[in-house]
Amino acid sequence: MAVLAATALVGAPAAAAGPEQIVNGTFDSGHAPWWATGNLTLDSSSGQLCADVPGGTVNPWDAIIGQDNVPLLAGETYEFRFFGSATPARVGKALIQLPVDPYTQFLSATPELSVSGNDYSYTFTSPVDLPNAQVAFQIGGSATPWRICLDNISLQGGAEPDEYVPDTGPRVRVNQVGYLLTGPKNATLVTEATTPVPWRLQNAAGTVVARGTSTPRGLDASSGQNVQTISFTAYAKKGTGYTLVADGETSRPFDIGTDFYERLRLDALKFYYTQRSGTAIDDSLRPGYGRPAGHVGVAPNQGDTDVPCQPGVCDYRRDVSGGWYDAGDHGKYVVNGGISVHQLMSEYERSLLARTGEFWTLRDGTLALPESGNRVPDILDEARWEQEFLLKMQVPAGQPYAGMAHHKVHDAAWTGLPLLPHQDPQKRELHPVSTAATLNLAATAAQAARVFLPYDRRFAQRNLAVAKTAWAAAKANPAMYADPADGVGGGAYDDQDVTDEFYWAAAELYISTGAKEYRDAILASPQHTADIWRDRGFDWGHTAQLGRLELATLPNLLPDRARVRASVVEGAEGYLATARAHPYGIPYAPVENTYDWGSNNLVLNNAVVLAAAFDITGRGEYRDGVLETMDYLLGRNALNQSYVTGYGEVASHNQHSRWYAHQLNPDLPNPPRGTLSGGPNSSIQDPVAQQKLQGCAPQFCYIDDIESWSTNELTINWNAPLAWVAAFVADQDNGDARGRL
Repeated sequence: MAVLAATALVGAPAAAAGPEQIVNGTFDSGHAPWWATGNLTLDSSSGQLCADVPGGTVNPWDAIIGQDNVPLLAGETYEFRFFGSATPARVGKALIQLPVDPYTQFLSATPELSVSGNDYSYTFTSPVDLPNAQVAFQIGGSATPWRICLDNISLQGGAEPDEYVPDTGPRVRVNQVGYLLTGPKNATLVTEATTPVPWRLQNAAGTVVARGTSTPRGLDASSGQNVQTISFTAYAKKGTGYTLVADGETSRPFDIGTDFYERLRLDALKFYYTQRSGTAIDDSLRPGYGRPAGHVGVAPNQGDTDVPCQPGVCDYRRDVSGGWYDAGDHGKYVVNGGISVHQLMSEYERSLLARTGEFWTLRDGTLALPESGNRVPDILDEARWEQEFLLKMQVPAGQPYAGMAHHKVHDAAWTGLPLLPHQDPQKRELHPVSTAATLNLAATAAQAARVFLPYDRRFAQRNLAVAKTAWAAAKANPAMYADPADGVGGGAYDDQDVTDEFYWAAAELYISTGAKEYRDAILASPQHTADIWRDRGFDWGHTAQLGRLELATLPNLLPDRARVRASVVEGAEGYLATARAHPYGIPYAPVENTYDWGSNNLVLNNAVVLAAAFDITGRGEYRDGVLETMDYLLGRNALNQSYVTGYGEVASHNQHSRWYAHQLNPDLPNPPRGTLSGGPNSSIQDPVAQQKLQGCAPQFCYIDDIESWSTNELTINWNAPLAWVAAFVADQDNGDARGRL
């Protein structure tokens, strides 16, 4: 599709400019044929096109200045130029798009408009022949009024195509955060050299503390780079500000020690408090992130306290307030919430049972929550916030499909960015029940029944009753699938195979109750003996792995538990072999070399399997595989950047979100420290990625842009394995690295 570049005051294209496609872009004689939405009055009396934009709009498209019937030719590269100013300064949105639904964007840009004004230039290649494209400046979404002025708007073909080239910094790629004292310490050198290259390790003072030569690895298919591996594992002195020097390049700095993983253990969990729905976020607990409660029925919200179903789905209303917002939007999904809250509770259970577990690091008060001080571990307080919401999604007794769970709740239509939760005016709707959602509820409620038992017996008993009811309802309705087309206003999260959810739910119920019914369901499941260790990892749509891991690592009397434990080790062996073969040390090499949406989450979930194998066997190679996985996420990758906000010299910070939207509104924050980006995605489904990343090698299919929702979104189910794995790694400093549970 298109390739886009954006700079201020860019020179003229090298090729001969084509005819001007914009009519009256200089406003020397009025402003026809430019148009505006009804809340704007266009004024061209000054020789510029100006408008006062009212405050209180919600979405960018609530206020538009545009021109229609702009012709585009397929394959032609255009330069789009304009002058723009804003008083006070604002971020605008400039689009060239299809003028009707689905409003396909051929160019999408977010110029930072200043009071003094700037000239802006963008190039793009049209993928279609279109006689009636639309140029649109979307300028809504501000709580306060402001003024925009535009001039010298031009669109001409014949431009020289611009190629987006990411700045990858030095060719020595390291974990920019740090390496454990007793763990592997590996780096990747990008080089044309095919023979070993000398390297040296320097401390913060520049003193050389170790030397060696690299190991050639050849061409890496995931990045298209010729690479070599540098190993300095033998050096084990704690310190900060180390750098690696090789082939004339000096790496970004890193530490050797343990403190950074202790911080990440907590930051990855603290993310969930600012994702909470239905409560005000206390700025004293999260400075810079305080905000009013979202979706509690206070205007302009229509609220989650009294939500109707979609038309024709049900004739009742439900209070489904609370829970976590799923991602960068305001939707809440049972299947995504299920795996997320499960992994938080699983992290807690591992801290109690694993020999290297450090349960005290998750004690009451560690996460600075409103509930801190209630004598309940903070990680369980946070998990309970989501679990309470999941319980509310169950259909009440006396209604059709009683005991089943509604698949999701979200806005009736998509909203734009930025948009704080309390400002969302959309109608909220409950969507139909699904077997997958019901089994997620059964699984998490059964798990909650045991983890909360020491702290709140009544809540534990309530969860167990809900789990049993949900299990029975799912058995009675085993093939109610979410509609793949139900993706307006929120994701569809459709799944046409729920044998894995049945297996996971049966495992959780059996571990919590020991009942024969659930044991028999486990043993009869095709998932129980299948090879479930996908090269792509497990996720919300593939949950048999959760059941297998739970049965292998938690006490139970399953007749073939020894075989189950052996199968986890076998799966870990496969991931370890993948990591050893990969020049970047990643336990992820999907078939056909195509990286998935949310690849970072899948990489982490493969690391969870490695960690479980370490806990089962005590064999250090599995532990080391987990550590190298974190190296990839924290900077040892083709882009030479960390994917975790606030960790590493160069790190993702513009993740797709409606309220952590600093890139679009300087008054709003970036995502909090410890937030994981989805990461490289070969399918690049969003317009920004399509404009900039066409033809990308898998590891390069990523851009840190808030509009790139297919490569750079944040989600609750991506931070959950980050928190789990960060805790596992942090646990390895407790003096006992033998594993076993």
